[in-house]
Amino acid sequence: MTSDTDLGEHQVDLSAPLRARILTAVGADEPDDEPKHLLAQMNIARFRSTMDDPSMAGFVEMLDPINHHAEAADGFVWRLTDEGSNNATSITFYDDPLMLVNMSVWRDMESLRDYVYRTNHNDMVKRREEWADAMESTYLVLWWIDADHRPTIAEGDERLKMLEANGPTPEAFTFGRAFPPPADD
Repeated sequence: MTSDTDLGEHQVDLSAPLRARILTAVGADEPDDEPKHLLAQMNIARFRSTMDDPSMAGFVEMLDPINHHAEAADGFVWRLTDEGSNNATSITFYDDPLMLVNMSVWRDMESLRDYVYRTNHNDMVKRREEWADAMESTYLVLWWIDADHRPTIAEGDERLKMLEANGPTPEAFTFGRAFPPPADD
């Protein structure tokens, strides 16, 4: 078997399947830097008007830049979007069509905290009263997920209810009372 490159006198040309098996075997001995668990977050808000109402223009104008910034942020993994859009404002899960859901997944607590409170996202947080009603119930929940899992809105809603009923636990918590990821098996 020959290849397009000069192998030199001490190199051996390996078939692709054999090379892949060797690389897999060697790679298995390397430490795994990928986390086993990621941080999921869900927050809900009841907006005062629909997104097409002129009173919501300031919020709507901020969505694309904020979402772009999230996707570029260190530690960002995934966020909920509706089909054909760069946001989730048309997704309805609750009976109230003005109750909107935001979900995302992050590498760790520090990455999410940095994004939420140390970027232009914080400007949106500070202005939320312009667009959304104050929530009487729990509206933000954090929880750890397996790295290959992406949460559903139903799962996030269940975690919100757990947090509301039990307070912060390793299964559902807040920034103020956080828990570490589960121990690796």
